[in-house]
Amino acid sequence: MNQPILQLEGITKSFGDTQVLKGISLSVAQGEFITLLGSSGCGKTTTLRIIAGLESPDTGRVLLEGKDVTQTPPNRRDVNTVFQNYALFPHMTVAANVAYSLKLKKRPKAEIEQAVRDALELVQLTGYEKRMPNELSGGQRQRVAIARAVVNRPKVLLLDEPLGALDLQLRRQMQQELKALQKSLGITFIYITHDQEEALNMSDRIVVMREGRFEQIGTPSEVYDLPKTSYVARFVGTANILKATVQSVENGVAKLQCSGGCGMVQTLHYPLTAGQEISLAVRSEQIEFSNAPDACGIPATVSEKSFAGGMLRIALRLSDGSEVVASRHGIDLPVKIGEQVMLTWQAFHAVPVDLEAPHE
Repeated sequence: MNQPILQLEGITKSFGDTQVLKGISLSVAQGEFITLLGSSGCGKTTTLRIIAGLESPDTGRVLLEGKDVTQTPPNRRDVNTVFQNYALFPHMTVAANVAYSLKLKKRPKAEIEQAVRDALELVQLTGYEKRMPNELSGGQRQRVAIARAVVNRPKVLLLDEPLGALDLQLRRQMQQELKALQKSLGITFIYITHDQEEALNMSDRIVVMREGRFEQIGTPSEVYDLPKTSYVARFVGTANILKATVQSVENGVAKLQCSGGCGMVQTLHYPLTAGQEISLAVRSEQIEFSNAPDACGIPATVSEKSFAGGMLRIALRLSDGSEVVASRHGIDLPVKIGEQVMLTWQAFHAVPVDLEAPHE
């Protein structure tokens, strides 16, 4: 296996009495697109600033291509950062903004001009060299910021909520462009967002952060389909968390006593035993309605129906007072508010969560 391009080893960081990072470790391969995903205040930006050299960790190490750069100043690390607010120089043209770091390094004029042309072509802004930042749209300014960051061909590019200021349609367009750009450059991207859809669309791997720790690291499908904790299941997508007791285990399937009814879960990856109490994650789109009188399911009452983003959301009240949400593509289903229904799911669509302490 090739040496990782970036490693974080046991990083901790406190500001005053507040511990922001609580011993995080990560190994990143050359050319990977890694996204740090989490809510505000979880430590994403602090992690990025430590990688960039803008903050020093209290303990732990940062290694770049196997070399310890923990105490190396930012301008001597082969790392560049793109911020949400673009941070362009307003008094400089597009070309001057992109060329700035190369001029600081006293590169030959012809080399700088060629590098600027190449960088602007990459971000589809050929012909914009003489424009000023205030003459550009938000999406164009973001492209200039990216061109300025990649013109040096850094080993690692750090992106802190780079699309956060854009409207939804442009944001989705830029997601695809950024991903294509990353693949064509072969540069390692470390990307920060609180937007789970963005993380799922763009990443090779997602690092879900919570309160200064890494809750789960995995591919988008691993994080979405096989969440390890109830926090990940709820934060990435829409999952229902149900309390259940294992009644029996037979032929790789556990039968559960669950919220006043019955449920099933596969045990292929989970060593469940009779009598064990577990938490179960079932995504809203996997909840089904059954008319079969002998179905293994949970009785529920339809309490609300709403339609948004091409999805019908059906809220259901269980006998213990808890709520379950089912979702479907389309504008309606033939179930009425107040109607009694039986909820079921396929055994392989249910995932036991919180089976072990997530931070061990």
